Amino acid sequence: MERRRIEPWRLLSSIYSFSDRWLKLRSDTVRLPGGSTLTPYHVIEAADWVNVVAISDTGCIVLVEQYRHAVTRTMLEIPAGHIDPDETPETAARRELLEETGYGGGQWHALGCLHPAASRFNNQVHSFLALGVTKVAAPAQEESENLHLHEIPWAEFVAGLRAGTMRLPEANQMSSLLLVHLLAGNTDDPGIQRLKL
Repeated sequence: MERRRIEPWRLLSSIYSFSDRWLKLRSDTVRLPGGSTLTPYHVIEAADWVNVVAISDTGCIVLVEQYRHAVTRTMLEIPAGHIDPDETPETAARRELLEETGYGGGQWHALGCLHPAASRFNNQVHSFLALGVTKVAAPAQEESENLHLHEIPWAEFVAGLRAGTMRLPEANQMSSLLLVHLLAGNTDDPGIQRLKL
């Protein structure tokens, strides 16, 4: 079967209909490869963010529980947050882990980055594994955050995932766990190998 090159859409014009410190809404007019015009095609421009799968020096995964207004529910999550303009992804990941949980230090591994919703969002999520983190400070949460810390033994966490009783409902956070699982299956490090799901 012959593979034909997929042609990109051609941008004809853009206007911003909304912009604040969190996101911008861009409305594009584009020419499709077949010659037709699509307008508007909305793109949400947002900052890249980080996810941290943090494993404590006692072998527990460090999780936070918080209310998420968009879905009107409380969710269990791995520590995460936006990358500030002057930060590298790892610097942001270390900062977010410390701010949300008070944990720091450890051995860090970059797991890669993914587009969380490439059909509408232009940003990426960078995932990290932090092994052997320890409690070094009290959490320093932002005004909008009311986080509850959970430290769950890794084996118990994985058993809960398999049984369906332990869920991280955000898809992008589950993808970070998948990246940990892939690293665990492709390393000689026994400390990482034990993190297979």
